[in-house]
Amino acid sequence: MPNTITFNNDYPDITESLRIYNEATGLIPNYTQTLAKGPGQHVFGVAPIYLKSGKGSHVIDVDGNEFIDYTMGVGPLSLGYCYPRIDEAIKRQLEDGITFSLMHPLEVKLAQLIREVVPNAESVRYAKSGNEATTAAVRLARAFTGKNTILCCGYHGSQDWYICVTDWDKGIPEITKEYTYTFNYNDLDSVLNSIDDDTAAIILEPVVFEEPQNDFLQQLRVLCTERNIVLIFDEMWTGFRMALGGAQEYFGIKADLAVFSKAVANGMPISIVTGRNDIMKLVEKEVFFYNTFGGEALSLAAAYETIQEMKEREVPKYLNEIGYKLKKGINDILAFNNIDYVSVAGYNFRTMLSFNVSGGNPLEMKSFVQQELLKRGILWGGYHNMSYSHSQDDISYTLQAYNEVLTALDEAVQNNAVSEMLKGEVLKAVFRKVTNFNTKPKNN
Repeated sequence: MPNTITFNNDYPDITESLRIYNEATGLIPNYTQTLAKGPGQHVFGVAPIYLKSGKGSHVIDVDGNEFIDYTMGVGPLSLGYCYPRIDEAIKRQLEDGITFSLMHPLEVKLAQLIREVVPNAESVRYAKSGNEATTAAVRLARAFTGKNTILCCGYHGSQDWYICVTDWDKGIPEITKEYTYTFNYNDLDSVLNSIDDDTAAIILEPVVFEEPQNDFLQQLRVLCTERNIVLIFDEMWTGFRMALGGAQEYFGIKADLAVFSKAVANGMPISIVTGRNDIMKLVEKEVFFYNTFGGEALSLAAAYETIQEMKEREVPKYLNEIGYKLKKGINDILAFNNIDYVSVAGYNFRTMLSFNVSGGNPLEMKSFVQQELLKRGILWGGYHNMSYSHSQDDISYTLQAYNEVLTALDEAVQNNAVSEMLKGEVLKAVFRKVTNFNTKPKNN
């Protein structure tokens, strides 16, 4: 029988998921359009592979199994699935049209709202993906400074300038790799060791899961000002979640450019580049950053209403509160059971479970936890992306499930039997890390 959100006696029936998966074999490379959604990140043989629908914080797969979702579309569902205000805005705009032959008034209306809530958003441009936004910001920084080298920290997409520092670097000219370097978060020395006279920009996720220490972000701001380097905040995750104005508002720091996507339109495809007028105006006739779908009206309407809803209902405050309850509850379970090889990191709006090697193979332990949460009707990929639709009941139920699952994990660890308890394939590692991310400092 299909799962409901309850403690079950068996794992989900995924017959239809497997049928569709088999049809995709040889048709869609690696099966997925988004690496984090793919079968390698979920226990193959146990986890659902295809979702059919969602409502609020719950999703239903193609076999009819229902789950509380903590992935939330890998970030975009900041309010929740099928959120009435946003869906109605999309439907109203759909009646008038999607893409037009001239500009649409929503381009201005949304930009005015973004300028109101995002610090230093003197100018605003739209695109469709985070890839486009980060690459436009990098190009603007190079044009503005007349320099070439980029220093980055975190994940910034699949474009050549960034992905060349990872192990997915095939197909990229070698010369491109000479212009991008990385540094460690909270490590100012690694930044200083990578800077040279040709450094155009420092781009980073202001936070991932680790908190800034010793005024790290403030020190970057000072350093960039002193060295004529453009400071770019990649706010794909922090924007409109950490605070309405993102990390710039939360930490009281103005980046020269800031880029957004994910949370801003509750699932509709849009990305935003904002920042100083003197940099952004280069788009007018020096830096080419134009695209056919930047003014697509459904996404603009969704973004406008999403930001308004977040503002009126103080959504970032709620995400912090509900996320705190979940994080504290998990920490209490770990402490009560003396489980010291599992930890919870991150700000309350987005936390991650980490598994230390002292408990065994981290990927096996993560696979076991995911497997057992699925049995209990929870879709989890290692982290908790909080949405406005996650309820107190969702959190209470999730903590009950975690209590059972983490207790079972500890028993399996003590008996050295985690691998034996797995019903499917072990999760695969991806290149993304939260620290020491492919460090390649430049030797001056």
